[in-house]
Amino acid sequence: MGIYLWLVSYLALNGEKGEVLDKAIFAAGCFWGVEAEFRALDGVVETAVGYAGGDFENPAYEDVCTGKTGHAEAVLVEYDPERISYKELLQSFWRIHDPTTPNRQGPDRGTQYRSGIFFFTPEQEQAVKESLAELKAGCRFRRPIVTEIKPAEEFYRAEEYHQRYLEKHGRSSCR
Repeated sequence: MGIYLWLVSYLALNGEKGEVLDKAIFAAGCFWGVEAEFRALDGVVETAVGYAGGDFENPAYEDVCTGKTGHAEAVLVEYDPERISYKELLQSFWRIHDPTTPNRQGPDRGTQYRSGIFFFTPEQEQAVKESLAELKAGCRFRRPIVTEIKPAEEFYRAEEYHQRYLEKHGRSSCR
């Protein structure tokens, strides 16, 4: 299901609670561990793993694994901006993976494991640029940061067995 239909469905179910939620999409390697990291943050209300950044419509996991869809394994994060800021989400993003390894995180290799930030608003784009500049000025990484930064387009929710995968299997991390 595309992000638009998913968002409309979500708002229909949750809009009555009066919560104003923002959303963000991050790619930082295998989406199972990335999802678990974001779910643990106070202020993150919901997550979904899926595929973003490519041009192949309605991909399945097997499609994305070929490396021919252009999609990265990604996590859609819905958060309460009154409890956690986008800047704090960015700080977590930079902390949980190595943004200097193109198409690789740990033992996972392929374009689907690339580092990426897909922003929704001009404010998010500005926050990403500022965060990246701070990171570069801090000299935390010896190699250049290769994180893909681009506007969010379509987010395709992954198959249900991937959602909260680590939680379903009694694990807190991939390691």
